[in-house]
Amino acid sequence: MNKEMLGALDALEREKGISKAIVIEALEAAMVSAYKRHYGQAQNVEVEFDEKKGDVHIYSVKEVTEEVMDSQLEVSLKEALKLNQAYEIGDMIRFEVTPKDFGRIAAQTAKQVILQRVREAERSIIYNEFSAYENEIMQGIVERQDRRYIYVNLGKIEAVLSKQDQIPNELYQPHDRIKVYISKVENTSKGPQVYVSRSHPDLLKRLFEQEIPEVYDGEVEIVSIAREAGDRAKVAVKSDNPDIDPVGTCVGPKGQRVQAIVNELKGENMDIVEWNADPAVFIANALNPAQVVDVIFDASQRACTVIVPDFQLSLAIGKRGQNARLAAKLTNFKIDIKPESELESIKEELEAKKVELETTSIVEEAVEEVAAQVEEEIIFPETTIDIPVTTIEIPISDNDDTEK
Repeated sequence: MNKEMLGALDALEREKGISKAIVIEALEAAMVSAYKRHYGQAQNVEVEFDEKKGDVHIYSVKEVTEEVMDSQLEVSLKEALKLNQAYEIGDMIRFEVTPKDFGRIAAQTAKQVILQRVREAERSIIYNEFSAYENEIMQGIVERQDRRYIYVNLGKIEAVLSKQDQIPNELYQPHDRIKVYISKVENTSKGPQVYVSRSHPDLLKRLFEQEIPEVYDGEVEIVSIAREAGDRAKVAVKSDNPDIDPVGTCVGPKGQRVQAIVNELKGENMDIVEWNADPAVFIANALNPAQVVDVIFDASQRACTVIVPDFQLSLAIGKRGQNARLAAKLTNFKIDIKPESELESIKEELEAKKVELETTSIVEEAVEEVAAQVEEEIIFPETTIDIPVTTIEIPISDNDDTEK
């Protein structure tokens, strides 16, 4: 066992990066447990591993006492002095108790410990590696699926793709190569668990970075993304460089750049709009392809009314309200779309609401001012009211006295 043991420890340190000292420490602890299991006693047992020869030695540690109460834990001073005249009461002496057949037990224990350490090291390596890829995309191969997950082989580990992270109506067949977004990496008791997604908005962002060098370099910035996976997405982009058209850069010649992303997402429609610091302009861009006549903001909350030509009302709202819904997500504004024919009535309604809000505000300020004056300036004096006391004399007749 000796040479094989030392060779295995060296190989672990060289190939797996597992420190020899850590494995030896684990080996010694495991062999104490093995000794106890086979020989029924390990209360005062120590294991020593010879790193040069690879030998294992078992020692029973006993305390020097005047009178021995437990021979497994104590040794008399008389016996200790036979070994060495320097021993005193309270000293600890090690006696080697290595069984003749312990080599076989030690070899079996060492094998179990080394295999366990290898598994732990591999799990740690995989976890650390894929933790670095969290929030990034990788290409994987579809392996299999069950009721809960689709399992995607990422090379060193099998990731899971849940139903909510799948693109609706996308079919996943074994051996299909797909790009997935690593949304979460967990280190569980059973080993690392990697969760991936095909529906996450950031998958779209990473695909833009892969396909468009200007996005990867930061010359074009993706400000926000609104996505309904498998159907349609809106992406707001901007550039601080006046010589770069952010929308044209992302679309590419004849739409080649964005088409590569659409193909990867199985035909998901893509609207690329230009971000603008002016919310009205940004909202108008977000409602593309509809034309916007006016954007009227509601001062009371983050909402607005968008006026569009009557003939483009359905286009602005979109199928099942999708265009308006995505524009609202993209701009983070609550958007109400109205036809141009209702513009005057809408303005009157908003003006009336504005007056109402201003009136309410004035009244509230006045009430607060009066309340403050009452609290600070008005003093209620103590008032004493004198109530006069009136005495009424009632005459008593003689007849009454006689009758009584």
